[in-house]
Amino acid sequence: MTDIASSPARLPGWLSALRNILAYLLRSPTSAFGLAVIAVLVLTAALAPWIATHDPFAQNLDNVLQPPGSGHLFGTDELGRDIFSRLVYGARITLRIIFLVSVVVGPIGLIVGATAGYVGGWMDAVLMRVTDIFLAFPSLILSLAFVAALGPSLGNAIIAIALTSWPPIARLARAETMTFRKADYIAAARLQGASPLRIILKSIIPMCLPSVVIRLTLNMATVILTAAGLGFLGLGAQPPEPEWGAMIATGRRYMIDSWWLVACPGVAILCVSLAFNLLGDGLRDALDPRQMNRR
Repeated sequence: MTDIASSPARLPGWLSALRNILAYLLRSPTSAFGLAVIAVLVLTAALAPWIATHDPFAQNLDNVLQPPGSGHLFGTDELGRDIFSRLVYGARITLRIIFLVSVVVGPIGLIVGATAGYVGGWMDAVLMRVTDIFLAFPSLILSLAFVAALGPSLGNAIIAIALTSWPPIARLARAETMTFRKADYIAAARLQGASPLRIILKSIIPMCLPSVVIRLTLNMATVILTAAGLGFLGLGAQPPEPEWGAMIATGRRYMIDSWWLVACPGVAILCVSLAFNLLGDGLRDALDPRQMNRR
């Protein structure tokens, strides 16, 4: 008789799936790089007071435009503020934008797309025509219009980015819903008296989640670039906030002689955007059933 106490405890299903996905990501050099960069970003934002070497808002007019060196790792800006410390605190702003946009975009896109795909008819036509109107404009241009109407600030920039980022999620959720809305388990739930709302929330949305998570991860690069573009144009985070796009905007006047003012935040935007793209590609492969069968 097998000793139950000596047998290894089984992990819950979701935890085991998460472990398998993480193991798959770490086996791929590109997705492992993206995961590592995002982990560094999160740790930097969480430990910013201990990582930053200077006060990111402290001005020192006797030490302006100093090149990278021992006293200032990435140099100083036109007001003598430490570039490295401002980049570290700027990671918090970047993560705030990513988190808030994801919280807004994910549910809106899922609900709109799943409802349109399952209900169909005039509901599908109305919701998709609204989606098409948003998709007809480039996201940055539409974000500029919303921020111009709401007023320049980081909060309004986040709202504008969220309002322009949900249509691709809705399109994806609708396409996913239409592939299995006539499946047997959906028909069984309908025969048991489940309401359309319950079917959408309990049966359809969970099936759309993997694709939506992948799309959200891939969209984060666009979100970061749009936020940096709004900050560069003065419509996002306002001085003296250390947002990376705003840092590039203030440093462009001195970039000929003081290249580090633009290069350092530019490299930070490049690395984080690339990391989310690589992680999204890895997640797409990890959550692909064909890939899972090969493992």
